[in-house]
Amino acid sequence: MGEMLRCDLAVIGAGTAGLAAERAARDAGARTLLIDPAYAGTTCATVGCMPSKLLIAASHAAHAARTAKTFGVMTSDIKIDGGAVMKRVRDERDRFARLTRENIAKIPEDVRLLGAAKFVAPLCLELEDGRRIEASSIVIATGSAPFVPDEFSVLGDRLLTNEGIFELPDLPKRLAVVGSGPIGLELAQAMARLGVEVSLFDKGSRLGGIRCDRVHDALQAIVAEDVTLNLGVDLKVSVTADHARLAWSGSSSGQGDFDHVLVATGRPPNLDRLNLSAAGIACDGHGVPLHDRATMQCGDSAIFLAGDVADDLPLLHEASQDGAIAGRNAAALPESKPADRFVPLSITFTTPPVARIGESEDEAVITGTADFSDQGRARVEGINEGVLTLYATGPDGWLIGADLCTPASEHLAHMLAWAVQQGLTATQLLEMPFYHPTIEEGLKTALRTICAATPLPLPENQDKGVPPGS
Repeated sequence: MGEMLRCDLAVIGAGTAGLAAERAARDAGARTLLIDPAYAGTTCATVGCMPSKLLIAASHAAHAARTAKTFGVMTSDIKIDGGAVMKRVRDERDRFARLTRENIAKIPEDVRLLGAAKFVAPLCLELEDGRRIEASSIVIATGSAPFVPDEFSVLGDRLLTNEGIFELPDLPKRLAVVGSGPIGLELAQAMARLGVEVSLFDKGSRLGGIRCDRVHDALQAIVAEDVTLNLGVDLKVSVTADHARLAWSGSSSGQGDFDHVLVATGRPPNLDRLNLSAAGIACDGHGVPLHDRATMQCGDSAIFLAGDVADDLPLLHEASQDGAIAGRNAAALPESKPADRFVPLSITFTTPPVARIGESEDEAVITGTADFSDQGRARVEGINEGVLTLYATGPDGWLIGADLCTPASEHLAHMLAWAVQQGLTATQLLEMPFYHPTIEEGLKTALRTICAATPLPLPENQDKGVPPGS
């Protein structure tokens, strides 16, 4: 057995969640160790949020040039330099990743351990070099990785995931995207708007996990303008001398050859190498440790989860909050305290973006919808498309959630998430200022529908049993 190290808290994984957990615990006075096999930077900076948004930004520029004639602005001979597009993606991505690594390097050197850890006992870890760590508590923050079904392995270097697509030296001519979740949708539409011939495939018939039928239908029509959609199909995968070949059957059937196949079929938690059987904690049917989202604690153990590995809401702002909660509670054991969680908020950066907030129509008593196809400011900008639906409960029209696919929905979604988290009603939002002409005015139609379905406010004190005028 190698050297034995001891600490108050060991954090496995130096991504967004792990960094937040280590920082919160160290700030609370705990002796911490942070363990990571590479310290390459966060998923967001290296293969997730930032490089994908860089590619999407390029697609916005291409689409704006291509549609400028709407405003009487004539452009000619629009040419997309795929090599230059991908170089900027990598250059800027590398800058974000470098800045992340520089921040990690500011963590005291004696806190950072290089290596992969596994459990050998409930509160004892072992590294590849034989060193062992005894900790009073442990945070697992090992993140997630792309899932690639076995049948795609035949594709060899024609297979892409979100962890390889940004390394392409040039834009492909034909791209197949398998999976219509957020990653698949974002990259499919961005590539298509950059001139790539894109076909998107999914076994399911619904895009992006969208709850509202009206919002889903609006998004599907928008995406179908750029991408060939093949939903509700099964695939057979093969290769030719020059291409990847997909044959599909189900709701539609056909066969096509592609330069590359992007497999975007989910990112399950990284748990396989942790030897969780030695950790002494219960797991669900997928092998994810059972935990309380209010504390991130696994049962009554001294083990906590944080970030994508928890398989709750795999989003950066959730991972950051997970880490802060887990690190703080791990340092405070046995006084683990529940935290108020953010209202659920997710955004898929299609054009227009798709946002999902809070509860759905299933929990609502009242709904309000707004169609942006003729909304004033959206029409001025030539982006008049999409729908939003708000959900509220009675009797006063408290907002509990929303689904939207509208111009500027990434901004509208923040306003609505804040309103839901603050427990505001539709009436209270309508009492706020709405400048004219703005996209934000598009909310008013849906808010008024909710207000019309709620009773008028009672005179002051009447709800307390005091007669009016007393």
